[in-house]
Amino acid sequence: MDIQRLLLEFFSNPNAQWVLLGVLSISVSAGMVGTFAYLRKQSLVGDALSHAILPGIAIAFMLTHTKQTWVLLLGATVAGALALASIDYIVQQTKLKSDTAISVVLSVFFGLGTFLLTKIQQDGRGEQSGLDKFLLGRVASLVWEDVLVLGLMSLFLMVLLWWYYPLLRLWTFDMNYAQSVGFKLQKMRFLFSFMMILSVSIGIQAVGVILMSALLITPAASARYWTNNLRNMLFIAGFFGAIAGFFGAIISFSYPKTPTGASMVMVLAVIAMISVFFGKK
Repeated sequence: MDIQRLLLEFFSNPNAQWVLLGVLSISVSAGMVGTFAYLRKQSLVGDALSHAILPGIAIAFMLTHTKQTWVLLLGATVAGALALASIDYIVQQTKLKSDTAISVVLSVFFGLGTFLLTKIQQDGRGEQSGLDKFLLGRVASLVWEDVLVLGLMSLFLMVLLWWYYPLLRLWTFDMNYAQSVGFKLQKMRFLFSFMMILSVSIGIQAVGVILMSALLITPAASARYWTNNLRNMLFIAGFFGAIAGFFGAIISFSYPKTPTGASMVMVLAVIAMISVFFGKK
């Protein structure tokens, strides 16, 4: 199949259009939020969150018996908040370091989520089919209602980034000065945690819990090779995320058995390699 014919079929397919809009909104916002996670050396937190929200999705389904996107996102958000609170509690109340606490929370929450998904699948009810797709993403099954919810959430994240950009920049690079001039660091920490949780919660729709950290961190890490300016880095990370979303959707459309999320991550890997070898030093 030649490229022109492939693109014509892709853009004339209604389902492919919804998939493209969904992955673009998800990947752009994830890349931009991930920029601050990368700069604050909190890449592992994104990985822990992506695994920890799985039981939230399962419990939300068990309580409501619906797979509506906003319901599952609510469950994922609550589970993500509990995971972050657990990490903070372990670090503050024990002698364990943050990386150990993250590993403990990641494994426990992910194990619980896998157990609950298994129980749901064994329940024999017809409506539970497809929940296991959250492990590697379920973007191919998106409909316009899902895309609307994901698009609004992604837009909300980018508005938060724009509105609080000066404070986030100061909090990221000079926390001591921010505190000395009266900024409430706890408030900024809560805001950033909320943005991370929301970004991961909507991102798993595209790449699943296993690969979400790649969508969050790889665009930012790649963008860092091309600029020393934070504002430019945000836009470049969002642009790299968009490229991954576009070509990931194209690849998945061309080879229907290929997961869209895995295709996006492979595109991001290529972008990262190009950035490492050809980006500015």
